[in-house]
Amino acid sequence: MLRVVSTVLIVLLAPAAQAFADPPSPPPEIRAADTPHDRGRSVDLSWSPSASEESGGVTRYVVQRAVDRPEEFHAVVTLPAGSRAYTDTSVRDGVSYFYRVRAVGPAGESESASAGPVRASQQWFNPRKSNLLVIAAVLIGGISWFIFQASKGRRLYIRKIAGIEAIDEAVGRATEMGKPVLFIPGIEDMDNVQTVAGLSILGNVAQLVARYETRLEVPTRRSLVMSVARETIKEAYLKVGRPDLYNDAMVYYITDEQFAFVAAVDGIVVREKPAACFYMGAFFAESLILAETGNSVGAIQVAGTAMPTQLPFFVAACDYTLIGEELFAASAYLSNDQKMLGSLKGQDVGKAIAAGFILLGVALQTAASASGNGALVNAARWVSSLFRINP
Repeated sequence: MLRVVSTVLIVLLAPAAQAFADPPSPPPEIRAADTPHDRGRSVDLSWSPSASEESGGVTRYVVQRAVDRPEEFHAVVTLPAGSRAYTDTSVRDGVSYFYRVRAVGPAGESESASAGPVRASQQWFNPRKSNLLVIAAVLIGGISWFIFQASKGRRLYIRKIAGIEAIDEAVGRATEMGKPVLFIPGIEDMDNVQTVAGLSILGNVAQLVARYETRLEVPTRRSLVMSVARETIKEAYLKVGRPDLYNDAMVYYITDEQFAFVAAVDGIVVREKPAACFYMGAFFAESLILAETGNSVGAIQVAGTAMPTQLPFFVAACDYTLIGEELFAASAYLSNDQKMLGSLKGQDVGKAIAAGFILLGVALQTAASASGNGALVNAARWVSSLFRINP
């Protein structure tokens, strides 16, 4: 009986023992090619599995690479058994590379034939992102069309924004009371687009202040913002024909420290008691401190920021608030420049188109989930892919 069992075990285990006794066979085929539709510095590798993999004769694959000459290979990465592809992102564009894959098992290792030469290169156009090209073309077309219409003398309608309409009222009140106007163009530097938008509004406020001969206070947290604000106000005073009223002292630098700046501004508000306070730009934790201090002295306050976390505090403590994109639209709205308004209208068209596709996608996805219809599922996927940045 023991002899029979031993014979059966020998017959059954012989293939496995033989597999572990011989080195694993190498991958029969390896393919190397430049990664398509990329920015370069990347090579795609793929290979067929070793014949020894199914019997457990392969435990891992080692990808090797040689530069210029296929004789000097060096290991690039070690992958587990079952791997079929690898993307090498450590290469340079225009350099010839050779690759091979080594199959490693308990009984030894073996190497595949080399593949190459292959060179990585950058592609100028990625067809998988052609949807973004179409979106950009539609948006640019809409902007160009409305700018063209504006240049022909067509008046473009822009809805009234309460916060911008209140600027004249706030400056007028300060003039009647004989009190100053306080303007803070955010706490960020000139590399922040909200600061640029705030300074654009400052130019329009400065024109009103110059006409009414009201005192203007502009404390800044950044020295570069101070310099730009001075030039902006000087130009505004010159536009209305009152350059004699301009003084560099109305714009001053305090400190780069966030809460030291806030404490200094609060001191100015308490001492000077401005009749109008404008907060236009990027704000962070100091937004509520500034707005509550201005509110405590009874000032009309108009705020504008694109920081979502600070908008609730401005809405609660200020009389008017420009929310998000209203801050960036304010300069076009105040200047009434038809070309700037045309650009604004063109962007609105793009947003309307995007909103329409979003609603269409939601409707298709809902209908597809409810009915399980394959055509609706495919249509919903197509709509969702239109605005996908990464394919």
